[in-house]
Amino acid sequence: MDHIILEVGLAIALIAVAGLLSAKIRFSVIPFYILIGMAVGPHSVELWHFDFRFIESAPLIEFMGRLGVLFLLFYLGLEFSVGRLIKSGRSIAVGGTIYIAINFTLGLLFGWMSGFPFQETLVIAGITTISSSAIVAKVLVDLKRTANPETEMILGIIMFEDVFLAVYISVLSGLVLSGSTSIGGIVLSTVIALVFMLALLTLGRKAAPMLNKLLNIRSNELFALVIFAGLFLVAGLSETIHVAEAIGALLFGLVLAETEHMKRIEKLILPFRDFFGAVFFFSFGLTIDPTALGGAVWLSLAAVAVTLIGNLTAGMLAGRSAGLSPKASVNIGLTIVSRGEFSIIMANLAKAGALMAVIQPFAALYVLILAILGPLLTKENKAIFNMLNRLFRWERKQASPSSSAK
Repeated sequence: MDHIILEVGLAIALIAVAGLLSAKIRFSVIPFYILIGMAVGPHSVELWHFDFRFIESAPLIEFMGRLGVLFLLFYLGLEFSVGRLIKSGRSIAVGGTIYIAINFTLGLLFGWMSGFPFQETLVIAGITTISSSAIVAKVLVDLKRTANPETEMILGIIMFEDVFLAVYISVLSGLVLSGSTSIGGIVLSTVIALVFMLALLTLGRKAAPMLNKLLNIRSNELFALVIFAGLFLVAGLSETIHVAEAIGALLFGLVLAETEHMKRIEKLILPFRDFFGAVFFFSFGLTIDPTALGGAVWLSLAAVAVTLIGNLTAGMLAGRSAGLSPKASVNIGLTIVSRGEFSIIMANLAKAGALMAVIQPFAALYVLILAILGPLLTKENKAIFNMLNRLFRWERKQASPSSSAK
């Protein structure tokens, strides 16, 4: 523990270098943070006092990364509106069901056609179904798309995925780790998760006047302490009832977005979001060992292709079910194509259950490709839509006045 401060300082310096490089060539910063994390880690070297393996500091960096996810999702919640989300409840439920059904079914088919046994196929389907909340949040904020018409559907699908994840992990843990599962326990945990999420959303509508008075604090220090206490308590409580802590942070942000203190909270959170968010992507890269990825290259590339097709199809159907334009619907599929922390959780579950060893490098490479590809595809959404529109003719160009007069 003697050099833990030095290791953390080295990690932050590497993150800064990656950020400067991405800014220099005007490229999405997320892939650079991940790749610099991959370049170091346990497989790396120690040069004098600079330990690029990050063995001692790994738990602390991982924890700082978890904070990054909380701040990213909390800030995204602040940028949105509970009112809009509640009004779109029915369309979100339909869109979320479409998204999960298509991607999960494709995941099962992919695992089966790749020759995996039953339990491994279930794990593969879980890995390929759930989006990365952290990457989606980062992309929406960086590209300034929080006010876009499709954003409420994207947030709704993220929360819908979390309910599915809570159920699915319960089932899969029972099958993989113990060989059995309790239907009653699964139903109970699902109901508790749904009630908790609905209660927080309702609170955002009803408790705004009370929160306005409670947060009317002149001291910036005390104001920050109250906000941080609420964020960590809600996120921590979420985790105890099998709702992802990141979703708890998102819901807390949605609640505070209804208050008159929203702008002050945004200003407070912004530097924490940027700093700890960068650490998250670096720590994510640390978990990927590039020397162990070779045996799963073709499998991962095939899964990426299946996921891209499934996401675009699901995004189109989910968006059109909510009355969104074809362009906005394509944006849904592109924005939530990234895979990340939840897929790694699934892979770790397979490791704990002593399933096939190839799942670990497969998940790592699959997640890495989509974590890099997702932000790039989202940024280039106009070019991608125009290309698809020429193929499928969703939107026809308006005739010019001169041609219509003929």
